Amino acid sequence: MNIGIIGSGGREHAICKSIKNSQEVKKIYCFPGNAGTSEIAENIQIDLSNFDKIKKFSIDNKISLIIVGPEKPLVDGIVNFFEGSGIDVFGPDKISSQLEGSKIFTKKICEEYMIPTANFGIFENFEKAKSFLDRSKFPLVVKADGLASGKGVYICEKEEDAYNAIKEIFNGKFGDAKNVLIEEFLKGEEMSFFIVTDGKTIKQFETAQDHKRVLEGDKGANTGGMGAYSPSRLINKELEEKILKKIIKPTISALKKLGSSYKGFLYAGLMIVKNEPYLIEYNVRMGDPECQTILPKLKTNLLDIILACCSQKLESIKIDWYKKKSLCVVLCSKGYPEKYVNEILIDNIEQIILDENEFIYHAGTIRKKNKIYSNGGRVISFVCLSSSFKTCRDKIFNLLNILNWSDGFYRKDIGHKVIDE
Repeated sequence: MNIGIIGSGGREHAICKSIKNSQEVKKIYCFPGNAGTSEIAENIQIDLSNFDKIKKFSIDNKISLIIVGPEKPLVDGIVNFFEGSGIDVFGPDKISSQLEGSKIFTKKICEEYMIPTANFGIFENFEKAKSFLDRSKFPLVVKADGLASGKGVYICEKEEDAYNAIKEIFNGKFGDAKNVLIEEFLKGEEMSFFIVTDGKTIKQFETAQDHKRVLEGDKGANTGGMGAYSPSRLINKELEEKILKKIIKPTISALKKLGSSYKGFLYAGLMIVKNEPYLIEYNVRMGDPECQTILPKLKTNLLDIILACCSQKLESIKIDWYKKKSLCVVLCSKGYPEKYVNEILIDNIEQIILDENEFIYHAGTIRKKNKIYSNGGRVISFVCLSSSFKTCRDKIFNLLNILNWSDGFYRKDIGHKVIDE
């Protein structure tokens, strides 16, 4: 079968690598892909908002399955657009995708179905939001409603921080976000919890801990993710059962009542407070860099899982994992997440020789005349599997030292809670 993968990040490169050796795969196309995917698939330059073009290309090239990596095509309804085309699209439909597309949509579901989450208020203009802040206790969390690539969240220690946050949101920093969500600050530890579902069967798909802040010590601006490790140090059987019973299952049931059967990966960003889970937010796809961190641990054929979801036969699939720890460090362009320069040569990458437990996933890269250049803020994910997180991180640092890319930077404390504390 021919397969299309939508996206250009490390997540999509990891998916490509995971399915490339499946017996069913004849050819893979990536829309638009990166320098890494070009070694496995054919990269196709198509505007991801032009569903007509993607559909025409897919029909002309006998693509029978499309795997959607990023959130925007899902939120914009690509699954609904392809209905009746004879092409399976792996991912949730437009209604279900509002779990990520609108934080307010998700909060209202939490309210109606008593899903544990932070107390919140919704505000449609600066004056109302400011009035609420004037009588609030700090710290607080301010969020833009809508897609913001993981960056539309502010942890505000004092009033001035919160005023600046709502000003930036209402001034259009995150596109067309028309509402602001202000919620209580939950003191605990974050965890990424993944499931995969075909709308009937729900299967747990590992846990991870992301590192969102750009600077060491979890300081500085929010990013798309500077690194991750898996499994989370917090997960235990009791907590897993609470997450499924109190958060995941009520959400899937709520969507069914809205006429939507969720198919795909669902990523719950959680705050764990004394072994009790609270929902922070949902993402309607695999996270990045969590995907790169988790997939190397997967024993079961990823394509078998995806095809079973598309045909609503997930119940028949047993998902097995390698009993190893995984850690990922993301190499970024200097200046990220603010201004950075593209098209800088990454000239030592061919010098890196990987062992069977080491992985490199391209993100913001482009290939020109057999040379690899930077083409984004997050450039390459380095991943290692081992029996210890410290060994993972040490081996990754060795690889980064070989690369020795002077125009990039990375956090040296990824996994600090499981290594250094």
